[in-house]
Amino acid sequence: MTLLELNNLPKPGLAEALQKCCGSTAWVENMVALFPVADAEKLMAEATTQWNKLTEADWREAFTHHPKIGGDVAALREKFASTSAWAEGEQASVKQASQETLEALAAGNTEYEQKFGYLFIVCATGKTADEMHALLQARMSNKPENEILIAAGEQDKITRIRLEKVLTA
Repeated sequence: MTLLELNNLPKPGLAEALQKCCGSTAWVENMVALFPVADAEKLMAEATTQWNKLTEADWREAFTHHPKIGGDVAALREKFASTSAWAEGEQASVKQASQETLEALAAGNTEYEQKFGYLFIVCATGKTADEMHALLQARMSNKPENEILIAAGEQDKITRIRLEKVLTA
């Protein structure tokens, strides 16, 4: 869809398109209120500005809209039907990972969730499963107040990539 088409969507359709990019209700509402936007650069800048204005609770809400990296594909497909193609593409390298790496990712995800209270968020685009596992392990030593900021930054990257996908779909 073009930016012109996005700008001309009725508010419910616009909200639905934006929800595919970021699962935070507050972010979607804030973004809808800004439309129409002048150009893609302004859209991307506002996406980050609005994301950074949110509360930690809003960030955590967005995190719940992501499939667990290396998780059960069938269950994830059902839960995340509207973004499943994007998430699968973003995590494509996980499908080619060794069983050992997949098991390590699954165990690491569980440990991460127990420590931080939300699933491991990483912009998986262009990363191998081994790279994601290494990032997960490195981030386990972070303090919760630092890790939430890192996870929020990763969500912002994901949102921007997905906004680009909306504009090219």
